[in-house]
Amino acid sequence: MSAPGAVRDGSPAAGIRPAGPVRHRWLILAVLCLAQVTVVLDNTVLTVAIPVLTGELDATTADVQWMINAYALVQCGLLLTAGSAADRYGRRRMLLAGLVLFGVGSLAAGLAGTSGQLIAARAGMGIGGALLVTATLAVAMQIFDATERARAIGLWAATSALGFAAGPPIGGAILAHLPWNAIFLVNVPIVLVCLLAAGALVPESRDPVDGRLDLLGVLLSTAGLTGVVWAIISGPEHGWTAPAVLGAAGAGVLLLVLFVAWERRIPAPMLDMSLFSERRFVGAVSGVVLITFGATGALFLLTQHLQFVRGYSAWEAGLRMVPFALSIVVLNLAGVAARVIRRLGSPAAIAVGMALLAGGLTVVTHVPGDGYPVLLGGLLLMGAGCALANPAIVEAVMSAVPARKAGIGAGVDGTMTEVGGSLGIAVLGAVLNARFAALLPPALAGAGSLPAAVAAARSETERQVVSDAFRAALETGQTVGAVAVLVGGLVTAGLLRRADRAG
Repeated sequence: MSAPGAVRDGSPAAGIRPAGPVRHRWLILAVLCLAQVTVVLDNTVLTVAIPVLTGELDATTADVQWMINAYALVQCGLLLTAGSAADRYGRRRMLLAGLVLFGVGSLAAGLAGTSGQLIAARAGMGIGGALLVTATLAVAMQIFDATERARAIGLWAATSALGFAAGPPIGGAILAHLPWNAIFLVNVPIVLVCLLAAGALVPESRDPVDGRLDLLGVLLSTAGLTGVVWAIISGPEHGWTAPAVLGAAGAGVLLLVLFVAWERRIPAPMLDMSLFSERRFVGAVSGVVLITFGATGALFLLTQHLQFVRGYSAWEAGLRMVPFALSIVVLNLAGVAARVIRRLGSPAAIAVGMALLAGGLTVVTHVPGDGYPVLLGGLLLMGAGCALANPAIVEAVMSAVPARKAGIGAGVDGTMTEVGGSLGIAVLGAVLNARFAALLPPALAGAGSLPAAVAAARSETERQVVSDAFRAALETGQTVGAVAVLVGGLVTAGLLRRADRAG
């Protein structure tokens, strides 16, 4: 039976979609954004809790890494599957299912008594997170028409930036007054509010697909993406030539090749491979990888710059990055970003936005000044850039996908974002480490990290040399990141411009 506010138009291709303008659509978007920001926040909120978790759960370094990575790894592996499920079984239904799984996982994480229990709970949260990332964007695409969609997508994209920046200060504030369990238990009432609101307000929409569930496609895509992303995450720690890393990467790529071959054979594929013959879709997807590669990697180095060079704690560094996130939210909430994107067009908006982001990173890295004003100016430039580029690239991806395939479009966007971000952190992190190792004095050449080098230093002079070496290495890494951001933005704009002209 159709949900209230939804109709079936009789065409199998059209499926079920909301009829006309949806009442309370801005209130629905607020619920979707609240769910999205909670999911993204849980990617970074644990960074400040590592010392507490190590002591209270007797966690090893490997345990802590899995506490953080299990969530992102499971989420990334399931994004395509989650998007396909949203289109096939109903976007509202998958939104509610994602909220339930995320809430149960958060409750289990808050009640965990061992490292293994917390890792398992985080993996469960990742399943719910995959459903929420895809369903929230897919629902937003259905309830807004073309005149309002750009602004809605901008607000949805802005919540991701807010969640990224807000994780450390929120985690630090919670740990200052409550036990570590509260970091996860605070999600439960948020999930309950979203469940009640989404259940009452969100209309159902779906794209009925003839045929059975593409179970083999689900298995191949999930295993392949998990293997590739695990190799990217683990490469810097274990070494890119380690047998486990090479094996995971090779197996992942092979499984993804088999996934593509399988999807081209079956009549009702999970991911329609004909999309990759469309220039605009290829340009948009390539742009997501290029942009998130540079932006996420550069922001990762910026957090290290704030902590290790400027001496802030993790939550203090996060607090000082809040203007970056707030500027994105304000520019989108006021409709400024949507108007500029509409005036410039997506390709030009992406180019201008990424140029502003690269400029902000350059200011933070190279403009003299140890106080906050220079940093604030750079962060505001970066925020303005992301306010333009993020919604423009999401809109480019989603506009290249048929509206009835909004779920799988969101899944592709989310997957490419995770892959690009993981690559950015890994590659720019490798640049940082290589430069740092090259600048260390011979007596400290074996030190693999800043803390290890400081511990091995035998005098204040050597410790100063280590500090200067790390500062210079960070400048190199951030400069490479700024160049990657600029080049990624220009290449993406060029690809989309060519696609528009060809179209």
